[in-house]
Amino acid sequence: MEFRIQPVVTEKANRLTENDNRYTFRVSPEANKYQIKELVESLYNVKVSDVNTMVVRGKNKRRYTKTCIVKGKTPQWKKAIVTLAQGSSIDFYSNI
Repeated sequence: MEFRIQPVVTEKANRLTENDNRYTFRVSPEANKYQIKELVESLYNVKVSDVNTMVVRGKNKRRYTKTCIVKGKTPQWKKAIVTLAQGSSIDFYSNI
């Protein structure tokens, strides 16, 4: 089975990277910690020491239009925070 992984680049994620050598990814909801660890190690050629996962709940959204109020919900997604071994790092901006 093919899993999707995508880096999350926000202020909080950058702070985690700079201070604790932890990287944040948006992953497929079906992926478990062991699969995420193998995927990150194979994609970025680094040594992963720990993986923490969390499910981010979808938020209720409301938009006011000319005719009515449109209500909806954003989908829930899974976030993985990957701690790398000492001396390892990932450069997301190398191919820009």
